[in-house]
Amino acid sequence: MVGAGRMGAGLGGALAAAGSDVTYLVRSDRPAPPGAGLSVGSNAWGRAVESAAVVIIATPDGAVHEVASELSRVARLTGSHVVLHLSGRHDRSVLQPLEPSGAALGSLHPLQSVPDPARAIERLRGSYAGVDGDERAMDVADALARAAGMTPFRISMSARRGYHAAAAMTANFTVALYDVACRIAVRSGVPADAVPGMYLALLRGTVENLAELGPEEALTGAIRRGDVETVEAHLAALEEGERILYRAIGREALRLAEAAGLDRAAAARVAAVLEADGA
Repeated sequence: MVGAGRMGAGLGGALAAAGSDVTYLVRSDRPAPPGAGLSVGSNAWGRAVESAAVVIIATPDGAVHEVASELSRVARLTGSHVVLHLSGRHDRSVLQPLEPSGAALGSLHPLQSVPDPARAIERLRGSYAGVDGDERAMDVADALARAAGMTPFRISMSARRGYHAAAAMTANFTVALYDVACRIAVRSGVPADAVPGMYLALLRGTVENLAELGPEEALTGAIRRGDVETVEAHLAALEEGERILYRAIGREALRLAEAAGLDRAAAARVAAVLEADGA
């Protein structure tokens, strides 16, 4: 495992718990993350790679190609090796410096956020993992994903950008929206110590509704009801940047509301409010 950041350490721990022998390749010698193997500095990368069956590059997206180039210089990779990266943005082509080695190349992208490696085993279990690459690399990636409790699926390069953008919107933007919502509530006078728990409970219920019902049936609230007066009151409570955000997401909520059965006249009234004042 090249890199011992949150995902590298988390996936490494999950694979170690499933019976794999994991060694972390890092820049300087230091203890391995809890729950897995050894950790060796760059002076020992070559020896560690030669004795491994699989190499996983668990660095930030922008460093994958650089690490692949470094591995091509310091390690004796052969056709018996499989090299995978964990980037959601890149396909196997980012590993191009390793082509001459004959190693099977591919990617394994856990579609899950792992802020704490110690909780990765439970967090990864039940998640999905995008896989691409050479056939043998994909077979190995499938097996590793399943060993960590994930469900692998094949992802083409043509789908990759949209797939990754959708992942960012689902995970990262939800966090950002939650933070905006909490700031609005506190600014409006809701007790600050109550706000995080209030909106987390609401978010948990929403996720459960999504899982059980799907987006159209899970959508609730003023836009779903066609309640123009409430939408106007919301907009009046917001600052300029927040209104832009509300209007943009409100249009998507309105599209869902119409699909769920909101009548055309009510939808048109809501749309007019969302488009008002330079939307």
